[in-house]
Amino acid sequence: MIDRTTVERILDAAQIVDVVSEFVTLRKRGVNYVGLCPFHDDKTPSFYVSPAKGVCKCFSCGAGGSAVHFIMRHEQITYPEALRWLAAKYNIEIQERELTDDEKREASERESMFIVNEWAKDYFRDIMNNDVDGQAIGKQYFRSRGIRDDIMQKFQLGYALPRRNALSEAALKKGYKEEFLVKTGLCYRKDNGELADRYAGRVIFPWFNVSGKINAFGGRLLDSRTKGVQQKYVNSPESDIYHKDHELYGLYQAKKAIVKEDCVYMVEGYTDVIAMHQCGLENVVANSGTALSIYQIRLLHRFTQNVVLLYDGDEAGIHAAMRGTDMLLGEGMNIKVLILPDGDDPDSFSRKHSAEELRKYIAMHQTDFIQFKTDLLLNGVSDPVKRSEAIASIVKSVSVIPNQITRDTYIRECSHRLQMNEQTLINTMNGFIRGDREDKAKELEREQRRLQNRQDGTTATQGADNGTATNGTELPRIGLHTVEEQSTEVERMLVQNIIRHGEEIIFDGLETEDGQTISLSVAQFIDYDLSQDGLHFANELHNRILAEAVEHNNDEGFRAETYFMHHPDVHISQLAGDLAINRYQLSRTLEMQHKPETLRQRVVHLILDFRMDIVKRHLKDIQIQLRQAGNDMERIMQLLQEQKETQLLRDTLARKLGNDIMI
Repeated sequence: MIDRTTVERILDAAQIVDVVSEFVTLRKRGVNYVGLCPFHDDKTPSFYVSPAKGVCKCFSCGAGGSAVHFIMRHEQITYPEALRWLAAKYNIEIQERELTDDEKREASERESMFIVNEWAKDYFRDIMNNDVDGQAIGKQYFRSRGIRDDIMQKFQLGYALPRRNALSEAALKKGYKEEFLVKTGLCYRKDNGELADRYAGRVIFPWFNVSGKINAFGGRLLDSRTKGVQQKYVNSPESDIYHKDHELYGLYQAKKAIVKEDCVYMVEGYTDVIAMHQCGLENVVANSGTALSIYQIRLLHRFTQNVVLLYDGDEAGIHAAMRGTDMLLGEGMNIKVLILPDGDDPDSFSRKHSAEELRKYIAMHQTDFIQFKTDLLLNGVSDPVKRSEAIASIVKSVSVIPNQITRDTYIRECSHRLQMNEQTLINTMNGFIRGDREDKAKELEREQRRLQNRQDGTTATQGADNGTATNGTELPRIGLHTVEEQSTEVERMLVQNIIRHGEEIIFDGLETEDGQTISLSVAQFIDYDLSQDGLHFANELHNRILAEAVEHNNDEGFRAETYFMHHPDVHISQLAGDLAINRYQLSRTLEMQHKPETLRQRVVHLILDFRMDIVKRHLKDIQIQLRQAGNDMERIMQLLQEQKETQLLRDTLARKLGNDIMI
C-alpha cells in the first residue's frame, strides 16, 4: 500500500491545470480556467478549473474534483491507480507501507491467482488462434455466431482443448503451482486426486474486473454438444478474487462509453454484450444469469444512474426485468425497460440492425418502469382483487425510491395512468415506507442485541431509528424518528462551510456555566448546536466530515479544506473537491473581504434553516398520520398535541429567521 507521506507528496505536486491540460484545451477566464467538459457532449465551455483551490468542476454534468478524481474519472481507474499515474507524471517514487505478515500472504496469494488467470487467458487465446483444432472448432464457432476477429480480440475470447488435462499440464510445465490452478477454478481435483481442466472442449469468455485484471472465466459447450445438456455454461467458482454477485460481464470494456453516454444497457448473457459492441453500442453489461445484486448495482452507480433493462420478450426475459426493478430503484437508479419482440434476444436483434437503427428502436420502444409494470400486471385484468394487488405492487416499487421528489412525480404519474385518487396512492406508499423503516429498525435492534450478547459485560448501545436512548427515554429529536431523513440543500451548505471554513473561529471569548472562557470554530459550533437536541445529518458522509473536523480542529496547522481534499477516503475527498469551487470567482482585488462576523451570521442562519426543515417535515408527517388514524381518538389527541408543540417550535424558529409564519 502507498504510505500516507507519499500520498501527500503526490497530492501536493499535482497541479490541477497541468493535469487537466493533458486532456482538455483550457483558456484563462479571470482567476480560473475554462474548457469543454471531457465527460459529456459539451458544446459551450462549462468545465472550470481553479488553480487556487486545486479543483475542477463541470457546471453542466457535475463531474469534477481534485487532480486525482479527474484522472480516476477520465481514465476509469481506481484511487490507488490514479495516485500511481500522478506519481509517474511527477517522477515521485512510490513508498509502500510495510505490510503485516498476514497482509503480505493474502496479497501474494491474490496476485498469484491474477497471474495464473492472465496466463490462462493467453493460453486459451493462443490455442484458438494457432492450434489446428482451436482454429477449426473454437474460432469457427465464434465466426458462425457472426463475431468478427477484432471483437474476439477486444474480449480476449479463446478455446480450451477437449483433453481433460491439457491446460493443467501446460501450466505445471510453466512452473505454476497446483494450489493456484485449483483456487482460481481453472482446474479441480477428481475423486482419485488427479487434476482435471474445468473448461475442456469449451469456448472461453474471460471476465475482466473493473481494473482490467482477469478474475474469472466462462466456458460454453459448442452448439452440437448442447442438445439435452442442462449446463451449457460453466463459470469460475467463488474465490478470493471472484465473487459472481460483485461482477458484471463487459464492464471493463464498457465503462468509458457508459460515462460518456451517461447510460448503461443491462442484458443477460455474454453474447448479448459482444453482439451489441459489434453493432456499435458499447455501453452494455450483463449479469450473466445471476440475480442482480446490490453490489452490482452500486458498482454501476459509480459510472451512471441511468439503466435500460434490455431483455428477451419471452417469459424468462420478462421475469429477469421484473426481479431487479425494486433493487435498482432503491439505489436511486433511473430505470427504463425494453422487452424485445418475442423470438429475439439482444444478440440476434443487434445482428439484424445497424447501431443507428438499434438506437432509434431503443429510444422509441423503451418505457419507464411504471408503464412496464402497468402493462404487465394490469393488461386484461378486470378482477378487483387482482387489480388492487397489481396497483399495490406498483406503488411498493415507487416507495423504495430514495428521492422524495422523484417519488412524488411517479405517484402523480401513477394516479393519472391508473385513474386512481392520488391521496389514496400516497397513503398506500407511506404505509410501505413506514413498514420498511420499522423492519429496518427491528433488524438493527436484533443486530445490536446479537452484538451485545457476544460482548463480555454490558455495553451501551445506540438507540435505533425509533429515537430511543439505551435507558428507554426518548431523545429530543424534534420528531426526527418519524421523519424520513433526507440530505437537503441546507445540509449540503452547512457541510460546505465545514469543509471551507471548519477551523475558523466564529465565537471568541464565550463564557461557560462554570465561568471558563472558550472559543468555537465553525465545525465546533455546528457540532455543539446540533448535539443539544441529538440532531445529526441525514447523509452519513456528512456526519463523518463534521466529526473529523471537530476531532482535528486543535491540531497544529489544521486547515479543513486541505485536510478533506487530501482525505484517504475517495468519497470524502471527492465531495470536498465538489464543494470547494465556485463557478464565478472575482479577481482578488474585487473579492469581498472575508470576515468572521459574516461567516458567523451565515452559519447560525443555516443551522436555523436546518432545524426548520426538520420541523416542517415532521409537521407533514403528523398530517399524514392524522389522516390514517381513522376513528382512534386516543391516537388523534396524541397527534394533535404533538402538532401543537411542533407548530410552536416552528413559530419560534420562524421569528429567529425573520420569516413570516405560514400556518
